[in-house]
Amino acid sequence: MLRLAGPLQSWGDRSAFNRRETRPEPTKSGIVGLLAAAEGRWRTTPIDDLAGLALGIRIDRPGSLLRDYHTVSDHRGTPLLSAAVNAKGIQKPTSPAKHTHVTQRFYLQDAVFLAAVAGPQELITTLHHALRHPAYPLALGRRSCVPTQPLVLGLRTTPLEQALRDEPWQAPRTVRERWGRTCGNAGRITLSATLDDPAGDDVRDDLPLSFDPKARAFTTRRVRHVYLDAPTGITPDPDQPPSSSSGHDPFALLGW
Repeated sequence: MLRLAGPLQSWGDRSAFNRRETRPEPTKSGIVGLLAAAEGRWRTTPIDDLAGLALGIRIDRPGSLLRDYHTVSDHRGTPLLSAAVNAKGIQKPTSPAKHTHVTQRFYLQDAVFLAAVAGPQELITTLHHALRHPAYPLALGRRSCVPTQPLVLGLRTTPLEQALRDEPWQAPRTVRERWGRTCGNAGRITLSATLDDPAGDDVRDDLPLSFDPKARAFTTRRVRHVYLDAPTGITPDPDQPPSSSSGHDPFALLGW
């Protein structure tokens, strides 16, 4: 069980060139990359065993979208270089000359996700140790997005979906207390989740086949979307009656 939280996260699956977008929840390629970094694998090392792990993501706090707007130019006023190279392998200047690049990068602010990774016991135990003693720095989608602690919540022996149901709500204490004041003595909260499922009705194209810079490759995976009732961790107020509301409340996911 992993708690993915930090000031910024960014989980791109179709980002390219000057526009780097983020998915609203962690991608499987991002999780596999995090696990591979913890183990100290090179980018050219096979990742078939990691890609074959089952993944479930629960959205404990969706966060908000941040756009980081950049302009890039040369202080000498010379044209910027292009991606093309000449016969000597030297980058060519842009043609027609371009003196400013505009780039946009998108992040999730203050988001919190619960990730359950399931697979063979020996591999999971090895990854659990590696995440506690990572070989390389760990990041939430991008190197600049450092995770807060605790990152690792430990091992579970229950099925993946049940483990996501049983784990307490990971939103910050202030968010849970504010939610508790508006929702009465609610012992559980409904949270959305996405689970790996070969028979799922949705498709994601974020399953990595190779991280080799010269042969990066991805394929699709099927997922299933569900709503899970998770314990809130809120201590009931004896002077406040329990909330009479029941069923799915979509606004609860936004902390309203």
